Amino acid sequence: MDISLFYTLVWIWIAVAVVVFPAALFVTAPYGRHSKNIGVMIPNRIAWILMESPSLFLFMYFFITGSAEKTIVHWIFFALFSMHYINRTYIWPLKIRSKGKKMPLLIVLSAFGFNLMNGFINGYFLGNFAIYDINWMWSIPFIVGISLFIFGFVINVRSDNRLISMRKDGETGYKIPVGGFFEYVSSPNIFGEIVEWLGWGIMTWSLPTLSFSIWTVANLLPRALDHHKWYKANFEEYPKERKAVFPRIL
Repeated sequence: MDISLFYTLVWIWIAVAVVVFPAALFVTAPYGRHSKNIGVMIPNRIAWILMESPSLFLFMYFFITGSAEKTIVHWIFFALFSMHYINRTYIWPLKIRSKGKKMPLLIVLSAFGFNLMNGFINGYFLGNFAIYDINWMWSIPFIVGISLFIFGFVINVRSDNRLISMRKDGETGYKIPVGGFFEYVSSPNIFGEIVEWLGWGIMTWSLPTLSFSIWTVANLLPRALDHHKWYKANFEEYPKERKAVFPRIL
């Protein structure tokens, strides 16, 4: 694929995110605590592995087979992206305590399609068109971006682990989470992931990789707002000072 066609595809993909975002603010995705039996349902753990896999494997494939000369900077980006998706695709789904819970196949297919595009765009760009020499490691975008990425990843993983630890084996209900960033927002795991991929867009400093940052906000911000509303509706004692996703802001 030549670069002009590739960038046309990226612009279309960003335009879709701009359209999806306002719609997602009014439609609650029917999985997790908002789960509904819609059509065919499949086990949660299998659903997460299936729908997250395309990002990991397509990214790896297009990065490794791409024709661009790869410096240590390219391989740092490869390692960070892969680290996130190995955790999200395999480690996290195998740790969750969701025995008996299921997810609509429609949601799985939708996420599968998103991850196909995400893995392709990021992997194809970094594998074929991205140019980074070693001096990029000392640039402000790289230093700021990688700091945000690591900070967001740590917050995301720690918050997920805290949620998992709250539920004993065999339990299926929900509790008010406490500790860590849960003292400030209802969804620190989502806050961490948004910060993480914002950092990704900054440190890679390109439109194709920034498209993932945009899509992360379009996908996850409405989800965080739905979680916050759900907590307040289901727990009268829910902390009033706690925000949805951004401490002291939203």
